Amino acid sequence: MSSLRGRVAVVTGASRGVGKGIAIALGEQGAIVYVTGRTSGGGERSIEATAEAVERAGGQGRAVQCDHGEDEQIQALFGRVEKECDALDILVNNVYKIPDPPAWGGGFWDHPISIWDDQVGIGLRAHYVASWHAAPLLFKANHGSAILNVSSPGGQSYHFSSSYGAGKAGLDRLTADMAQELRPRGVSANVLYPGLVATEFIADSAAQTGMDLSQAQSPLFVGRAAAALLALDDLLARSGSIEWVEDLAEEFEIFDEEGNRPPGYALRQTSR
Repeated sequence: MSSLRGRVAVVTGASRGVGKGIAIALGEQGAIVYVTGRTSGGGERSIEATAEAVERAGGQGRAVQCDHGEDEQIQALFGRVEKECDALDILVNNVYKIPDPPAWGGGFWDHPISIWDDQVGIGLRAHYVASWHAAPLLFKANHGSAILNVSSPGGQSYHFSSSYGAGKAGLDRLTADMAQELRPRGVSANVLYPGLVATEFIADSAAQTGMDLSQAQSPLFVGRAAAALLALDDLLARSGSIEWVEDLAEEFEIFDEEGNRPPGYALRQTSR
């Protein structure tokens, strides 16, 4: 396993949640991490707070305000990366727009059509656009570079809504096909499947509903699993695969910030 020290990474949607956990975990390994998101100006759930956490973890954090629903802002993001670093080693596509209100329950006919744009437009199209802009920079890296797309078991079974499942299944297929096209250029593409994660959004919901999060994965736990995968010397051999966080945690002996390893098997059984 190689070190990520000095490697350049972009983590989209990293002001909070899984994206924040991955950014911090890359920082723990000494990476230069561009943190993107819409929420700026300080506060615990902002790109600045994540960039500062990356710094405290041992990396370099660079906050970039970016609305991933706007192609021009995505283009500007990667223009900045090229100007400052010339090349890119890692792209983590994590950004996702939670519909307001969330589309939990009911049929697709009960939800506004905008739900599709939230969950497929941001959760799938924005990943494609970011990857398109990132590809030339990934090709310029001096060692194996990678795209990691954060998906969900909802790509394989029903979760939340039809539009959610379509977005996640589409992302899984997109990644598999990208892996085919990127392999000759030495770039890997993989899917990451977290389990139940105690993100800020889920924690807020749990406080209102009484949801049990005692067995949930923390964002940093997910991030450490992702970082271990991305540090593999032979990651290209696994390109195109769907990687479950609990499997990675067992393979690489990953623990969360409390020194625990949440049991993943039960989560996987309930998510299939």
